[in-house]
Amino acid sequence: MAGSSVEFDAQVRGFVYQWFVDTGAAPLREEVAHGLGVDVGRVAAAFDRLAAGRALVLQPESGEVLMAEPFSAVPTAFEVACGERRYWGNCIWDALGIPALLGLDAEVRTSCPDCGETLTLTVADGELMPASGVVHFALPVRRWWHDIVFT
Repeated sequence: MAGSSVEFDAQVRGFVYQWFVDTGAAPLREEVAHGLGVDVGRVAAAFDRLAAGRALVLQPESGEVLMAEPFSAVPTAFEVACGERRYWGNCIWDALGIPALLGLDAEVRTSCPDCGETLTLTVADGELMPASGVVHFALPVRRWWHDIVFT
């Protein structure tokens, strides 16, 4: 096998992120394997190493990608519209990170968890446009990885 696991893991991670950028969804292990021309078992092992290093969060049952922060593989309460493409953020922090990462204008749609009122934030030219509201983080940052899916 050519290359180190560190190099291969970087290729896998890059492939996962590019897939998210291009499609708004997470690739399956088989899609990554096909795209990189390698065995799916090698990709599964890379996913596990990347998850251990907190570079990916995997679905507990299937081992497929759940999060490649700031992207979520499943719909959440934080929809990000960048032009014609739609993404899901894992939290408001991640949702605002998507347009920053992509360098694109965006609308972030969510709702107030208290009253259910629709909230829309606009990012234009790299800046968050003025809006009313409060961002609330249920846990301090130091505790996010205790249960990153909940956080």
